[in-house]
Amino acid sequence: MAKTEPLVEMRHISKNFGGLQALSNASLEVYPGEVLGLLGHNGAGKSTMIKILAGAETASEGAIFINGHEAHIKGPNDARALGIETIYQELALCGNLDAPSNLYMGREISNRWGVLNKRAMKDETAQALSKLNIRIKSLDTEVETMSGGQRQAISISRAVHFDTKILIMDEPTAALGMEESKMVMDLTVELKKQGIGIIWISHDIHEVYNFTDRITIMHGGENVVTAPTRNFTEDEIVSMIISGRPVEHHQSTKTEA
Repeated sequence: MAKTEPLVEMRHISKNFGGLQALSNASLEVYPGEVLGLLGHNGAGKSTMIKILAGAETASEGAIFINGHEAHIKGPNDARALGIETIYQELALCGNLDAPSNLYMGREISNRWGVLNKRAMKDETAQALSKLNIRIKSLDTEVETMSGGQRQAISISRAVHFDTKILIMDEPTAALGMEESKMVMDLTVELKKQGIGIIWISHDIHEVYNFTDRITIMHGGENVVTAPTRNFTEDEIVSMIISGRPVEHHQSTKTEA
């Protein structure tokens, strides 16, 4: 992958919650069209890092740069204005609404009298889903009747429809079966082709190993290592997550296809 300027850089981020040091001098960077796996046990600092990037928390120290320019993210609206969207493990969809209503929730299209333009929202939803090769039988169907993979696809489509540059995906396949997980990963490949930078948080090491371009491993609120995923074996990645120490060599034993 040709690396140019990072889409996002989080430099030397520290975060205190009272007497608790959640992050200490932690950093990450994401490039256009790559998937960065953010790994670590619960409590390693992953969630705090993405919350700071998404505007749900503010850093005690450090700086964030978007396309090389320092960004001051004070809340979720600031993050969205910079093209940063987050898909959390708990899908924020309204089950009793259809796909267009979910896609445009909070961003509804209306005329000058405030009347919703449902036809425009439905047409644009169809275009948004088609652009990502998402197939849903009927856009009038309530999302609670759809499969987990379809609901996740709508959530992803909503996240990237409004000029998203950086997408944070928190355990995107955790509640999905094998076929639905493949659907989400295929969709993510389409996002890569569009130049979107993706932060992929997962405890599934096999999935991370075969799907991400690079990994950042965290332990105790600090960085352990950031490197191309295939520099390591799966066992080495697990070892670093558990021990919080980098392995001595960076040569993968996996045969490249």
